[in-house]
Amino acid sequence: MSTTIAFTGLGAMGAPMAENLLAAGFALRVWNRGPGRTDRFAARGATVCATPAEAVRGAAFVVSMVADDEATRQVMLGEHGVVAAAAPGTTIVDSSTNTPAMVREVSRAAAARGVHHLDAPVSGSIAQARGRELVFMVGGPRSAFDAAQPLFAAMGRMSRHMGDSGAGATIKLINNMLSGTMNAALAEAMSVALAAGLDPEAVRELLGEGAAGSRLVKTKIPKMAAGDFSPQFQLGLMEKDLRYFLGLAQELDRPAPVAALVRSQMQAARRAGLGTQDVSALFAHITGPR
Repeated sequence: MSTTIAFTGLGAMGAPMAENLLAAGFALRVWNRGPGRTDRFAARGATVCATPAEAVRGAAFVVSMVADDEATRQVMLGEHGVVAAAAPGTTIVDSSTNTPAMVREVSRAAAARGVHHLDAPVSGSIAQARGRELVFMVGGPRSAFDAAQPLFAAMGRMSRHMGDSGAGATIKLINNMLSGTMNAALAEAMSVALAAGLDPEAVRELLGEGAAGSRLVKTKIPKMAAGDFSPQFQLGLMEKDLRYFLGLAQELDRPAPVAALVRSQMQAARRAGLGTQDVSALFAHITGPR
């Protein structure tokens, strides 16, 4: 008999993660705020549920992938939330990008009911989610981390236990601060490169071979050059993650002037209507009409 998993949040990242769990042979009970996203899962044998609480019934694990602290609070701690409905011994694997404070609040509520809680956000975007190449950064009990290994293996290529509750969320915010800063730097670099008449493909190739070479150089420079800002990772979500990072830095009394500047740029781009486009759309915001 296959292990039953409740999956909450079938958005751009959650849907391919859930599909990979189905492909690995897990039985799925799914919930999504918008019902249309559940149709293809029903067609593949998943049980579609009306609430997170209904989804968790009979599930050994819960995987959640929602937008932010507010959505996590509703899904986990709301009237029809996961924590109140989960049976003792259930393990929650929350892959949402939340603040460490939110993570610890949910973890305490879960522990009071005998439920294990892992904060397990991911590195990677839609392509990595589809290709089972996500990297899970995990905080929480080591025993629960060990028990969840089959899930991590079905959805990604690596999982790393980072420490106690909140440690996964902390390194995720650090990771996304670096990613957001790199996106901002690439937008400035490409603005100058294209204004100078350089060939964007040559720029991508050469920068990819230099000290700044990275997956972002390979994936974002072509999007900026083509003006293709179809979302791989939404700009509005990156701005939210930078805001969370700045809150964490303030709690820890650590300066973060670079992150503050990048967040202000992302905020302005979001307010200009680019929030649902790819984070590389910051290039369009700083260059204006071409």
